[in-house]
Amino acid sequence: MTRETDVRPVGCQICFLPVETRVPLKFGPETLTSVTCARVRLTVRDASGRMSEGWGETPLSVQWVWPGNLGYEERHQALKDFAGVLAREWADFDVWGHPIEVGHAFIFDRLPGLLESYNADRPEAPMPWLAALVCCSPFDMALHDAYGISLDLPVYETYNHDYMNLDLSAWLKPAEGSTVSFEGRYPSDYLVFPRPDRLRAWHLVGGKDLIEQTELTGDEPDDGYPVLLEDWIERDGLKCLKIKLTGIDADWDYERILKVGSIGISHGVEWLSTDFNCTVTDPAYVNEILDRLREEYPRIYGMILYVEQPFPYELEEHPIDVHSVSARKPLFMDESAHDWRLVRFGRALGWSGVALKTCKTQTGALLSLCWAKAHGMTLMVQDLTNPMLAQIPHVLLAAHAGTIMGVETNAMQFYPEASKAEAKVHPGLYTRREGCVDLSTLSGPGFGYRVERIERTLG
Repeated sequence: MTRETDVRPVGCQICFLPVETRVPLKFGPETLTSVTCARVRLTVRDASGRMSEGWGETPLSVQWVWPGNLGYEERHQALKDFAGVLAREWADFDVWGHPIEVGHAFIFDRLPGLLESYNADRPEAPMPWLAALVCCSPFDMALHDAYGISLDLPVYETYNHDYMNLDLSAWLKPAEGSTVSFEGRYPSDYLVFPRPDRLRAWHLVGGKDLIEQTELTGDEPDDGYPVLLEDWIERDGLKCLKIKLTGIDADWDYERILKVGSIGISHGVEWLSTDFNCTVTDPAYVNEILDRLREEYPRIYGMILYVEQPFPYELEEHPIDVHSVSARKPLFMDESAHDWRLVRFGRALGWSGVALKTCKTQTGALLSLCWAKAHGMTLMVQDLTNPMLAQIPHVLLAAHAGTIMGVETNAMQFYPEASKAEAKVHPGLYTRREGCVDLSTLSGPGFGYRVERIERTLG
């Protein structure tokens, strides 16, 4: 039976916004110098026949979602092509309900078959599931935004029994042997209300980022933005640094942590995290670095708040027991955490936290959040270098999630000019001051984009 608040998609438009980086960003073995953002406008109809429009946006980050030896442009074009397929499918998706219900039905009932059909024509180079999720995410976000707009409510105020037809037990199953139950529970039971309007901002120290004066060559951009790490820290008042590592060169990784940690200490930084980008295959690699830090540089060791995804993200293909790592530091799933089922599997292997990303869909992120919190896992919200509209659901998720510490946000490092139109409406979201981002301008229905005030020309 359809509720009067239920909606279904009835129309969809997609456009692609190219963005160039001001400095390169290294992802494991690859380097990002540009990205295409997929921006979606989705129209929904409610039970009375009234139409509402919502927006979603995600960077199609080729190197992150589809690592491998296949040429960059072939992967890039495939992501855009598949997003075009999804635009047609979402416009004709005849399922009614709350956006979590509609989104779940599309992600788990429709998307796998669409990916299988798409990959049938690519037997030598199939698109991975993570890439399919990222292509799907702007549509799912637009659905949530449109729903909030249809009710004239912030969408986070609808994740409860007043608007949802089903409780969380319809989708989530507790870990075996636990006392957790999702009967009669809704996402609002695991979210933070009221949300904070300021969040600590994590700055990304990429593998190619310049951190010392001796590294300057004279070829750096002269655009008014910082280049050296210490200048970023001083300008933005940073307190949290995330360090990208190789996962295959222990000496380089150790020295990188020391250099960044030492600079951080001298400039008032309080916390570090380490990101090995899925390249480690043996827990001993991480343990030896952590143990050496603990013995030789205990202050820097103590500053490491958590360790992010050292191991291959295909968790079921690489079921590595990681209890020895999480015994030393909180260990967060990132690329592996496609959905709550993999979070459950990861917890059994020893992972202690989950790094949520809106680019894996708003619906999926919320369900993973609920499962993880119910089972005592710690949360973080990580960036996909989100500019423009993509930044807004990203920081809202962090504000409502109750993370271990703030939110990672680094688009202002790599393409600050890309978000100038949005920054005129939401200035606190696209620059960091006193080590924080400011969400106070986000208000109104849906995600609070206020797109009518954002002067951006779309192709």
